[in-house]
Amino acid sequence: MNVRSDFALQLQLEHVAERAVDPRVKGTLEAVFKHMAGGRSGHRRGGRTLITLLEKVRSTAATADEWQVVRLVQDSLDYAEGRILRPDFEERYRLFQRSTAPLTSHQDYLARTLSASLSFFAQLANDYLDQHPEANPSEVLAHVDSVGRDARYMQQSQERPGRYRILRGSAEVAAWLEQVFHERVDVDDPERTARRIVMSPDSLAILAADREGQLLLRAAEVQRRRRGLKVLRKTAEDPEANERDLQRALDGQHWIFGGQFASQAVQRRLVPGDEVDIPLIRGDGALHIVELKRSMSLQGSLVKRHRGCWVPTADVHDAVSQAVNYLVGLDEHRLRIRDELGIETRRASALVLIGHPSVQPDVAEQDINEALRTLNTHMSRVEVVTYKELVENAGRALSGWQ
Repeated sequence: MNVRSDFALQLQLEHVAERAVDPRVKGTLEAVFKHMAGGRSGHRRGGRTLITLLEKVRSTAATADEWQVVRLVQDSLDYAEGRILRPDFEERYRLFQRSTAPLTSHQDYLARTLSASLSFFAQLANDYLDQHPEANPSEVLAHVDSVGRDARYMQQSQERPGRYRILRGSAEVAAWLEQVFHERVDVDDPERTARRIVMSPDSLAILAADREGQLLLRAAEVQRRRRGLKVLRKTAEDPEANERDLQRALDGQHWIFGGQFASQAVQRRLVPGDEVDIPLIRGDGALHIVELKRSMSLQGSLVKRHRGCWVPTADVHDAVSQAVNYLVGLDEHRLRIRDELGIETRRASALVLIGHPSVQPDVAEQDINEALRTLNTHMSRVEVVTYKELVENAGRALSGWQ
C-alpha cells in the first residue's frame, strides 16, 4: 500500500498535537512524529507503520474522549491512504487555521473556472434565445443541459490546433454505446470504452457506417451467449447447486427461454407475499414467470411408474400448483400491476424448471421428457421443462442464430 507522508501531513498533525490534552494522546503523537522524521535524505517515512501509529492515536484519543482529535486524526488517515486529495486537504487545514486568509492558488483556479463556465452557459442561453425568441425558460434550460452533457466528449479540432469543439448528440450516442456494450459485449469498462469511441470521430464513423462492424457486434453477442449457456449447463449438472445458484446462472439471459421474450423485468415482487424467481416480458408485453426448482440436487424424482406408464411425481405437481397460485395472484392484482408497473398480467403464463434426467439414471431420458410433455398438453398457462431440455433447446437456437 502506498502511504503518503509529506509536509502537509506533518503540518496537520502539528495542529492535532496542539488540540490534544491527554498525555497519552500526546505520547502517541510523539511516536508518529519520530517515525516520520526517521526517513533517509530528509524524506518523511510513511508505510504501514505510519498507518498503525495513526490508528493508535485515534484509539487513544477516543478512550480519552477527545473526539475533536479523533476527527482530525481520521482526516490524517484518509489523506495518508489517498482518500482525500492534497488540494482539498491543504485547503481544509488552512481554512481551519485562517478563515479570513486570501484566496490560495487552488481556490483562485476554482473560482476562475467556475466564473468562465457560468459565462459560457449564459452566452449559450443568449445565442439560443436569439435563434428561438419564442422559447420558454424550460426549453432554454433543456438546451443548456444538453450541451453540458455533450461537453464531456469535447474533441480537439484537427483543422485548428489549440481549438476544441463540442459535437451535439455525443452524450446520447455514448449512452447508447454503453448500453450495447453492457448488454451484448464483454468489456471491462463499458463507460470508458463508449467514451473513447465517441471522442474518436473516425471510430464512431466506422461503427455507424461499416456493415462489418455490426457483424462484429453479432459475433460478440454469440460469444457472450455461448459463455452464459456453458455456465448454466455446468450449474444444472452440479449436484450441490441450489435454486439461488441456478437463478444467478439464468439472471439476465432471457434469450435462453426463447425468442418470444423481449426482456427481463426488474421488479420481482409483483403481488404482496409472493416473489417470482425470473419475470420475463413477451414480445406482446405480457408477463411470463419462471419458477425455479432444483436440478441435480432435487431430493425426489421427476416421474414414477403408475399403471404401466410414467407419470410426473408429487414434487412436479407441487411446483405446478405453486406456479398456478402465482398466476391467480397476478390475475387478482392485474389492474394495480398494470397501473403502477406497466406490466400486463392478464395473459400471464408460467414455466417451471425442475430436475435433470440424471437424477433418475434408471429411467430413460425419453420417458421422462414424454411424461412431462403429456402433462404440458393438459395445461394452458403452465409448462414444465427440465434444465437439460432447456439448455439443449437454447443450444440449438444459438447454433441457428450464428
